[in-house]
Amino acid sequence: MPELPEVETVRRGLQPAMEGARIKKAEVRRKDLRFPFQKDFVARLEGQTVTGLGRRAKYLMADLASGDVLLMHLGMSGSFRVVNDDNGHAPGQFHHPRAADRAHDHVVFYMSSGAAIIFNDPRRFGYMKVIARKAIDDEPLLEGLGPEPLGNEFDADMLARACANKKTGLKAALLDQRVVAGLGNIYVCEALFRAHLSPRRLAATLATRKGETTDHARRLVEAIHAVLNQAIKAGGSSLRDHRRTSGELGYFQHSFQVYDREGEKCQTKGCGGIVRRFSQNGRSTFWCPKCQK
Repeated sequence: MPELPEVETVRRGLQPAMEGARIKKAEVRRKDLRFPFQKDFVARLEGQTVTGLGRRAKYLMADLASGDVLLMHLGMSGSFRVVNDDNGHAPGQFHHPRAADRAHDHVVFYMSSGAAIIFNDPRRFGYMKVIARKAIDDEPLLEGLGPEPLGNEFDADMLARACANKKTGLKAALLDQRVVAGLGNIYVCEALFRAHLSPRRLAATLATRKGETTDHARRLVEAIHAVLNQAIKAGGSSLRDHRRTSGELGYFQHSFQVYDREGEKCQTKGCGGIVRRFSQNGRSTFWCPKCQK
């Protein structure tokens, strides 16, 4: 499933075609994706200008002039492409031709900018919903989300407080969207490696018994910031389904230091350890037992 860097990359790709443009026509080609479309879904979109395109955790959020918000989630295999030329794509430096079969093009937004924005989702785990901006705090899909990891609210003190009484390991705590929003398996593994912290380390050790923030928390937040910013700059990670809106591949997977590197030598200078994998809550965790303590 796409994580924060992939969703942010998609947001930046859609922004030039959507922001400030009017949705001339919205075309829904099936009754549902993961959830059924609202009966008034199309009616609430057509004729509306997109005043802003943001992101909350792994959700894309298009603000409309009407005061509504179009909430979009990519699911496991969802992707957007922007069609603005006769070839049906907007090619980029690392363009990857998409399948010719358009059977999974389920939603199309025809914009006044001249672009057609197409949502393709073979597995249909993505979803879209129109909600009122004034009711967004009560939206069940967004309720309880923690702070953005790249936002001003997220720092070592905040993370230490959030984990102070947790009985789980660090990795499980970071994947809890109530602690911090948008982090996923890949980038948590990478951040823990860079911070030299074991995914099994008790999350509560980010604070002392007196509640003071530890150096572990400071190193971890610094690593999270670095990994996410580097991944966004690289266009995310393309492992299976992720493509940019131009069809480009993300290439952060070439910078993985630990994820999917089981059996390889640890990249920490002077370590000499071997990357290991174990299963945690049904997900593969990659780490170096020698330098991650």
